[in-house]
Amino acid sequence: MRRWIEGLETFAIDVILGRRYGRRADALRWILWVLSLVYLRIVEARLWLYRNRIFRSHSQGCLVISVGNLTVGGTGKTPVVELLARALQQGGRRVAILSRGYKSVPRPFFLRLLDKLTKHKAVFVPRVVSDGKSLLLDSRTAGDEPFLLANNLRGVVVLVDRDRVKSGTYAVREFGADALILDDGLQYIKMRHGLEIVLVDRQAPFGNEFMLPRGTLREPPRNLRRATHIFLTKCDGSDNSAIVARIRKYNRTADIIECSHRPKHLRNFATGELKPLEFLRGLRIGALSGIAVPESFENALRSLDAEIELAKSYNDHHRYTAREIENFLRRCSRRELDAVITTEKDAVRIPRIPDPEVPLYYLRVEIEILAGQASWERFVDRLTRPQPVIPPHKFY
Repeated sequence: MRRWIEGLETFAIDVILGRRYGRRADALRWILWVLSLVYLRIVEARLWLYRNRIFRSHSQGCLVISVGNLTVGGTGKTPVVELLARALQQGGRRVAILSRGYKSVPRPFFLRLLDKLTKHKAVFVPRVVSDGKSLLLDSRTAGDEPFLLANNLRGVVVLVDRDRVKSGTYAVREFGADALILDDGLQYIKMRHGLEIVLVDRQAPFGNEFMLPRGTLREPPRNLRRATHIFLTKCDGSDNSAIVARIRKYNRTADIIECSHRPKHLRNFATGELKPLEFLRGLRIGALSGIAVPESFENALRSLDAEIELAKSYNDHHRYTAREIENFLRRCSRRELDAVITTEKDAVRIPRIPDPEVPLYYLRVEIEILAGQASWERFVDRLTRPQPVIPPHKFY
């Protein structure tokens, strides 16, 4: 069943991105385009209702920073959230990250129903991935991105709940948080945002320019005007003036920070041993990923002079089985490859394989600011020294 669903998802993605041709694909694109017009009207109506206070957004009484994007997936959001949380924590803030836990596995329906009927406390509290001291959930229950953030950020609370007003209130009350980071929060206007960081992927700034479900846009590009700060991600040092000029059409005032996702090192799954990036030079490898844009990962490996002999990609957030990993390792062993490399995000979803036939490593990636360093430092200073009171940012 899972394979059938993933196959259907792959087909839909190929149609949306123009990788499928023929009458069926063309007919589906037309249907999706009609639905995208309906979706656009729904998005605009929702914003209008909040803008005119027919629907009310909630204030948490502390600093709230949203990190999000206009498109679906692939902008490199998790490393930016980690960078921000670390900077705020080092500046003296008590930080909590609020995530909806995309594709996390909830508790069994029967137990949730029983909790509601008995008014059990678990109904009214979010899932605590980390209390700032210990990891309390696995990646399956927490979701891969919240788990990854919790694993990398000691001293930062990470909570998962679809109702982030509830989880924000819990973070302030139970953990004394004075800075809340809304992971993937641009569209979550039920909570007031003090600051709005929006990520724009340099390689595909506005996806394929169509709204969901025909395209990858959650909101039209003009809604970039809500941003107080814009991170232009996946830059490679080349000229970005054309993209910046287009961004300025929609937002004339936001600070624009150009950054790159820089590989840092490799870590062995089985032993935890760290390897420098030079280890990849001339290495014959298999590349394994289940992310939104596998091409960016594979291109990063090639830029480090690795020789990709075999590549396998799955849908974003794919949860691997031991059999899938063993089969891929076996194929790599038959070709006498030196190693299998995956992403850090995939690593939390891959079951541990005892004595793998081929060494398995994941690539650690961090954000490096290429342009706008002074803007970033002013931004962090404003939020940490001294700690200010920031009025809620209007989203229109």
